[in-house]
Amino acid sequence: MKKSKILGVGHSLPERIVTNTELSGMMDTNDDWIVERTGIEQRRWFTPGVDTVTSLSKDASIMALKRAGLEAKDLDFIVFATVTPDYYVPGNGVLLQRELGIPGIGALDIRNACSGFIYALSVADQFIKTGMYRNILVVGAEIQSSGLDKSNEGRSSAVIFADGAGAVVLSATDQEDSGILSTHLHADGNFAEELYCKDPGSSREDRYSKELFDSGSFFLKMNGNVVFKHAIVRFIEVINEALEANGKTKEEIDLLVPHQANLRISQYIQQKLDFPDEKVFNNIMYYGNTTGATIPIALSEAWEQGRIKEGDLVCLAAFGSGFTWASALLTW
Repeated sequence: MKKSKILGVGHSLPERIVTNTELSGMMDTNDDWIVERTGIEQRRWFTPGVDTVTSLSKDASIMALKRAGLEAKDLDFIVFATVTPDYYVPGNGVLLQRELGIPGIGALDIRNACSGFIYALSVADQFIKTGMYRNILVVGAEIQSSGLDKSNEGRSSAVIFADGAGAVVLSATDQEDSGILSTHLHADGNFAEELYCKDPGSSREDRYSKELFDSGSFFLKMNGNVVFKHAIVRFIEVINEALEANGKTKEEIDLLVPHQANLRISQYIQQKLDFPDEKVFNNIMYYGNTTGATIPIALSEAWEQGRIKEGDLVCLAAFGSGFTWASALLTW
């Protein structure tokens, strides 16, 4: 059976930098309040008419392909993780395929929010292991700033979420000592409404009515305390699950790349695992929470900075809406 290995990583971010001070002009907040609760100092928001989920993902994909030493024509399949597609229908995978100029190959969209990239990576891993495909582009991309409630009522979410894209090229390998060792996927729909965007839902009598819009149901709703309490438990569980499945110990991990949900969550996990700073990669301070894009953006930056090297044991972990949570353990 083949194994799958990440050959190239890439990312793309909007040019617009939104500081905490700028947000304080939109809602009742300030830099100290945001940093204390989230660790975020600034984030990237898209520019209308310039950035799209497709354009950001295209730039990230081209970077990943270049670093992998491949061209778009070498790809066999696309797995695209996003909850903020450019169109309601169709999904963003086909739009990226069109932009890359590779008609004919399959494109699958994943809607698992913050865990979406690891879910997408797991799906691609199975396709490669079974021999169905050899080179798969796995993407996580979001534009969330256009759907945030930037009033005082929505500030707990508006200060956190942001825009960006990341991509990896996953390819078949015969090397026994490299590649994805395992992925682990979980969900508990009992908590679906603790972090969700209700509308436009298809089961409404009129999903685009003015009354529905005025109700605020089109905005993301998050019960921050419940999310935090569950996240710190599930993150540790799913990291340990990956280690136990492969007979590894936490001391063998060279780099942990957690979903960038909240710096306080990452710091709590780091403390519980007793990891030094050099074993955990965080960039939420500069980019905010880009949902499905956080992990591939972080992977790309970590590789650029020399934080990931050939042969390193890397653990990816995520938790988010659904609730869903997931991990992947791989040898670089």
